[in-house]
Amino acid sequence: MSVFHSSSGENSLLHAYYHGDIIIGGLFPIHLKTNRTNTSGPLSCSDYDVQMFLRSQVMIYAIRKIKLPNITIGYDIYDTCGDVSLAVRATLELLKNQSDPQSCLLPSEPQMKVVIGERYSEVSIAVARIVALSSVAQISYASTSKFLSNRFKFPTFLRTVPSDKYQTRAIVELVKTFLWQSVIIVGSDDEYGLFGSDSLEDTFSQDTNICVEFVQILSADFMTNNSQTQTELIKLLEKIKNSSAEAIILFTKDTNAEIILEAAIKHKVNRTWIASDAWSSSPKISAMPGIELAGEVFGFIFKQKEVPGFKDHVMSMFNGTENALLEDYLTQNPLCSNQSEEERQCLKPSFLASYIDQDESYRIYLAVQVIGEGLRRLLKCGRHQCEHSPKFTTSELLSEIQRVNFNVSTTHVSFNSDGDPRVGYDIVYWNKSEFKQGAKIETIGKYSPDGKNKIMVSAYSCSKICGAGYEFQSEGSDCKPCWQMQYSSDKLDRCLNKRVEFLPWSNPFSVILCSLAATGIIVTVVFAVLFAINLGTPAVKAVGGYMCFLELLSLLAGFCLTFTFIGKPTQNLNCVGLPLFGIVFTLCISCILANLFQILLGFNFDLTIGPWIKKLNQPLVLVTVVSGIQVAVSVSWLIFNPPIPQEIPMRKTTLYQCEMTSFEYFSAMLVYNGCLGLTCFFFAFKGRQLPDLYKNASLITISTMLFMVIWIIFLPLYLTMSGKYKPAIEGAAILTSCFSILFSHLAPKCYIILFRKELNQESAITEYIRKHYERKGLPVIGSRH
Repeated sequence: MSVFHSSSGENSLLHAYYHGDIIIGGLFPIHLKTNRTNTSGPLSCSDYDVQMFLRSQVMIYAIRKIKLPNITIGYDIYDTCGDVSLAVRATLELLKNQSDPQSCLLPSEPQMKVVIGERYSEVSIAVARIVALSSVAQISYASTSKFLSNRFKFPTFLRTVPSDKYQTRAIVELVKTFLWQSVIIVGSDDEYGLFGSDSLEDTFSQDTNICVEFVQILSADFMTNNSQTQTELIKLLEKIKNSSAEAIILFTKDTNAEIILEAAIKHKVNRTWIASDAWSSSPKISAMPGIELAGEVFGFIFKQKEVPGFKDHVMSMFNGTENALLEDYLTQNPLCSNQSEEERQCLKPSFLASYIDQDESYRIYLAVQVIGEGLRRLLKCGRHQCEHSPKFTTSELLSEIQRVNFNVSTTHVSFNSDGDPRVGYDIVYWNKSEFKQGAKIETIGKYSPDGKNKIMVSAYSCSKICGAGYEFQSEGSDCKPCWQMQYSSDKLDRCLNKRVEFLPWSNPFSVILCSLAATGIIVTVVFAVLFAINLGTPAVKAVGGYMCFLELLSLLAGFCLTFTFIGKPTQNLNCVGLPLFGIVFTLCISCILANLFQILLGFNFDLTIGPWIKKLNQPLVLVTVVSGIQVAVSVSWLIFNPPIPQEIPMRKTTLYQCEMTSFEYFSAMLVYNGCLGLTCFFFAFKGRQLPDLYKNASLITISTMLFMVIWIIFLPLYLTMSGKYKPAIEGAAILTSCFSILFSHLAPKCYIILFRKELNQESAITEYIRKHYERKGLPVIGSRH
C-alpha cells in the first residue's frame, strides 16, 4: 500500500492501492477545490468532501465483498479533485505499464482492467477518450451527459446512472404535471450543464407550450469567489426576481448550486427550484442555514437504496479497514473512541455515518457488483473454483460487462446498446417543515423512462402544489388532476364539485340595482308623458322641444340595459350591455349638445358669423352625425370582437361572467363619450352667464361633471376588480350616469311645469331677459330661447 498527496509535490496525487490478481481503478473528486489560476504552477487540492470520501470507501467496501475462488481483487483509487487535468494524470497512472513504470507508452494490456468513475461528465469525457485506447471499461456512477451515450466516440463507457436524455424528459414531465406555465433554465459552462440546458430547451420547445423565459449559462470559473463571479451572480438573481417564471431549473454542479442558493437565501429570492441529479440530494446544500427562505425544491435522483451493511461498517469505525484515503482523512479528522470522546475535539462515527447518501453510494455499489458479475461470467466461476485464470484481456471483460443482466437485491441491472442502465428516477422534495433549520430530502414520486414517460407523484407532493394554486386528486401513487369543474378536498382524498358563481337575481345588490332601474324607467316614462302634454310650452322648448323625447328614449334604454348585467351569462346576448350603452348614452349627450348649441345661438348672435351659425343650427343633423360615429364604433365592436360569456376557473368555484375581449373598442367608446362630455361641459360653462331663466347651462354643467367623475372612478375599478360583483359595478355606473342626466337636466323642467307654472310663460322669459340686459347696461338684441 502506498499513499501520495497532491499537496506534497508537483506530480503527486492522493491515492490508495491494494494489490490483487485483478485491479479495479477508481476516480473520485475527494477534494472540492484546486488552486488553479491564470499563472503557471503545481496544482494542489483543498477542502475535503466528506460524502465523496465516504463514496470512495463504498467502492473499497464493495470490492471486499466480491468473493471469487482463489482470486484476489485489488484496487487503485485516485483523488481527481474534480479537475480534468488531474483526472487525466490519474488515468495515465492507472494505465501505466506495471512491468515498466518508466515507459511513456500506454500498454495494450494494462494490469488495471476496469475503472469506476468519474463523477462529473466533463471529467468522464476526458477519461473515456484515454481508457478507450486500451479497451478498458469505464463505469461512471454520476456522469449523466447524453454526449457520453455516443458509442462511436466512447465505445467503452457505461454508467449506473440514467442519461440526461431521460432526466431532461423527466424534468419536462414534472413541469407539465404541476401545470407550471413558464420556467428559467440555469446551466454551467461544461459538458454536463451545456448539454443538459440545450436538451431541456429543445424538449420544452418541441413537446410543450411551456415558456422558457431565459437560459443562463454560468461562466466556467463561476465557482471562483471573485468580483466577476459576484457580478454574474447578482445579475442572475435580478433576472430571476424580475421574471414571472414559476420554476427555476438549476442544471449544474452542486458547487454552483450551493453558491446560487446561498445568495438566494441572502437576498430573499423565494422561488420554486428544480434540482438536477448533481445536487438534488446534497446534504450540504439542504442543511444550509435559512434554506427554507429560498423556497420549494424538487429534484431527480437515481432510485435510492442503502448499501447493505455499509452504515454499520462506518459506525464500527470501518471495522479495522486500512487504506491510504482513510488514513489521510482520519489524520485530519480523527474519530472519537469511547474513552476520548469528551476529552478532545474528534469526529463521532455517528456523525460521519449521517453523511452517507443513498444515491451515488448505491450506484458505486452497483458498479462494483456489475464488475463482479462480469468477472464471474468471464472466468466461469462457481462456488468453489473458476474455470479460467485471471489472464484475460480488457476487451473480453468489457464485452461481458456490457451483457450483464442480473438482480442486486430488488434492483435489476442491465445496459442498453448505448451503455445506459434501464432504470428510472426518484422524484425528491426538500421538506423543511419538520426542522427548524435545514431540510429533509424525501422521495415523493418516480419517473419511468420506459417509453411511457410517466410521472408518478405521491399525495404529499400534491399538497405542496395545492399551495401554489393547483389542486390534484391522489389515486394510489399516481397524482391526477381533478376534472375542470372539480377541486380536491383538503385531505387530497377526493374531488369535490366546484360552486357555480355569478351575480344572481336574488342577490341584495341585484335587487337594489333592479329597483333603481325600474324607478328610472317609471320616472322616464312619467317625464315623457308630462313633456308630451306640455309640448308647446317654454319649459319643454328649453330642453330641446321634440328632441327631448329622443333624450328620454336613450335614458330609458340605458335603464333597461342594467338588467343585462345580472344573472348567469349563457349567450352573447347577455354581454351586449357596455357596447349598447355606448350608443344610447352618446345619443343622450348629442341631444344635450344640440340643446346647448341652440342656447348659445339664441343669446350670442353675431351678425358677422350669423349665416354660418344658422347653417349649423340643425339639431337633428347634429345628433345624427355625432351619434353615428359612436354607432359605427359599437356596432363594429359587437360584430368583430364582442364581449363573450366565459367560465373562469377559480380554486373552489367557477365564475361565469362576460369577459372583455377587445380593450381597444372599449377604450374608443369611453374616449369618445368622454370627449363629448368635455365638449358639453365647455359649452355649458361658457353659457352660464347667459340670461337663461331655466338655468339650462348651469344644470348641464353639473350633469356632465357628474358623468365624467363617475366614469373616472369606474374605469380603474372595472380594470382591477374581479369576481361576481364586477358586472354590478358596470350596472351601477350606467344607472348613476342616467340618473345624473335625468335629475340634473330634465327634472327641474318638470318641477317648473308642475309647481311653477307662472315661469312657464313667454312673458316671464321676455321680462327676465329684459332685466338681465338692463342690469348689464346693454340693449336687448333678441331672444331665441
